[in-house]
Amino acid sequence: MPNRSALMRGASGLLLSLTCASFAGAAAPTANKVLFFTKSSGFEHSPVKRIAGNPSFALQVLKELGAKHRIEFTESKDGSLFTTEYLAQFDAFLFYTSGDLTLAKNDEKQGDGNPPMTAAGKAALLQAIRDGKGFVGTHSASDTFHPPGNKGHGPARNQDDGDKLDDYTRMIGASFIKHDAQQKTRQIIGSPKFPGIAALPAGFGPHEEWYSLKNFASDLHVILAQDTSTMDGPSYKRPPYPSTWARMHGKGRVFYTSMGHREDVW
Repeated sequence: MPNRSALMRGASGLLLSLTCASFAGAAAPTANKVLFFTKSSGFEHSPVKRIAGNPSFALQVLKELGAKHRIEFTESKDGSLFTTEYLAQFDAFLFYTSGDLTLAKNDEKQGDGNPPMTAAGKAALLQAIRDGKGFVGTHSASDTFHPPGNKGHGPARNQDDGDKLDDYTRMIGASFIKHDAQQKTRQIIGSPKFPGIAALPAGFGPHEEWYSLKNFASDLHVILAQDTSTMDGPSYKRPPYPSTWARMHGKGRVFYTSMGHREDVW
């Protein structure tokens, strides 16, 4: 891997910390095992694309970081693997996904076509997290299992979905609305002592595709918030809102960051 700038090292440290946060406590005698799940039923982002059979860019970064921190990453795009027995071997799950993962593709124009989860497989995932497995979501993991209000483009899309939320959305802590043009913007640090945050430079906020989000859980531990005061685009005409957070889901630790669209952020 090429040497990263201080900003990119900070971003990579943050992405690593979300995995490490799932393993708070005494060091394990063997490597922690993480399933890096990258199935895209909706738009497939370039960091998780496999080109000419080579590992995705994101997996290469994670492998490098994992080698330094005793974390073993297994990458898959096959949703049919999700069973209670298969998931039991992992300590945590790292999702860079999109769309309804119980479908091979959301439509003919997007989606990688890889095997989908079954409803039972999705339930097994959520139960594993409730029972204590860690979960990490990056970028379009919040654009996974769309709430019903996200299917249109009218004012209702910006409104919370209340009791209609999917159980996955309840677990991850919020859901994607939309985004405007990529831009550089400042992140407001809400939890300076969270692992990885100390590595971020002053005024951290890379050039990125920033998500506008809704359906925030009431128990979020906000790590970073979106400073919208200087942002361009109608999606950001709103007060600051969480962009990176942690929460508990049953006994499981959950972490999400909206960053990760661009390779240089990894």
